Amino acid sequence: MEAASVTRFFTPRGWALLGTSAAALLGAAALGRRDLLALAVLLLGLPVLAAALLRLFKPGFEVERTFAPPLVETGTAATVTLRVQSRGAPVSGAVMREGLPFRFGPSPVFRFPAVHAAENGSSTYEYRLRSSRRGLYGIGPVTAEFLDPLGLARTVHTLGGTDRLAVAPAPLELPPSSLFGSLGTDGTASSRRRGTPSEDDVSTREYRYGDPMRRVHWAATARHGELMVRQEEPVTAPTASILLDQRLPAYADGAAPLPGNGDLLTSETFEWAVSAVISCAVFFTEAGFSVRFIDELSRPGLARSPSALDGSETGFRGSDGVLNLAEGLAALGLEPVPPASAGRPPDAAVPFAALDGSGQAPGPLLVVAGRMTTEEALVLAPASRYARQPLILLVTDRPAGLHPVVKILRDAGWIAAAVTPATPVPAAWSLLDQDRPSVHAGGEQI
Repeated sequence: MEAASVTRFFTPRGWALLGTSAAALLGAAALGRRDLLALAVLLLGLPVLAAALLRLFKPGFEVERTFAPPLVETGTAATVTLRVQSRGAPVSGAVMREGLPFRFGPSPVFRFPAVHAAENGSSTYEYRLRSSRRGLYGIGPVTAEFLDPLGLARTVHTLGGTDRLAVAPAPLELPPSSLFGSLGTDGTASSRRRGTPSEDDVSTREYRYGDPMRRVHWAATARHGELMVRQEEPVTAPTASILLDQRLPAYADGAAPLPGNGDLLTSETFEWAVSAVISCAVFFTEAGFSVRFIDELSRPGLARSPSALDGSETGFRGSDGVLNLAEGLAALGLEPVPPASAGRPPDAAVPFAALDGSGQAPGPLLVVAGRMTTEEALVLAPASRYARQPLILLVTDRPAGLHPVVKILRDAGWIAAAVTPATPVPAAWSLLDQDRPSVHAGGEQI
């Protein structure tokens, strides 16, 4: 990519020569000395000529940036490999700085060319990044400062573009639950019978010579870095549904965009909810379930996420499915709800009204939500009959205020717990196992 010039200015040495030139010019005028005039012109011309040469100097660079692993979890480090190659006009040396969001601390600085540059003129650098917050972060571009051979003038160029680093929420290990066993919720284990495959019977494997291109799974290909194709699996598995309420009013306490993170709209309570979703998804997957992920209107749960490989996808199965879900959750933010128009909104726009279980085999249904009104609880309550284990986790700063909501849901057959964001997700999961109200450290089941 051709370098784009940002600023051009003199170095302190250049400014010193300009100052000396001005003094010599004044001395030549006062004393009438032609030699001082010649010196003044020489001192003035050197930095000006150096700046002019830098202006004509058009450095060309190719910048390539890769991340290992391609998807990093919160709290773990990603290794960034940066390869910079000069092309066109030769470059004797430059100081380069990687552009990073403020969350990652000071930007790394390195010299080009590197001490151990490749024969083709490329230099490779490595550094590590770690974030305690999920998100989709822009890494780059590189800024490079070039000096003329005499060090009188310098120019700063922007090299390359920006690459996105997805930081997914890290799943937490949940304790065993008496609500689930190794068998499917319909009383059967995953079978190995052969039959007509469905979309839930599809997984991926490496591309082999002769495989038709129509079977290429592009989402898995993008993640693995090599062609992956769909294969028909004779394995059937029960489905666990996870519903995440994504409305801003349900998590409004402290909700604000995170600077440097694509303006991700979130709050502490919503971060807790996202952590609960990925932790429970891993739990269900390891228990032999496939996972269905939707929002409060029964739409695909990742439809609004810029980090999702396929925002229309709702089904996630196996380890690859969990990785796809985690990547989609990386940049999933709260959805502002527009003011209600006059009159009653259509049923399709009423939260939880579309949760009818159509097309789903009976299995666990987990709802993760923030604050909920009694009217919304009455809408959600009948959905308990569509699941063998209807579960709901409510997270709010004041769980005691949700007592009427929890009572409505429990009376309808839901297993419910209301907690604060200070409650560890594994502890909240354990509360669902309890048959009687109790108080847990950091959270309250009501």
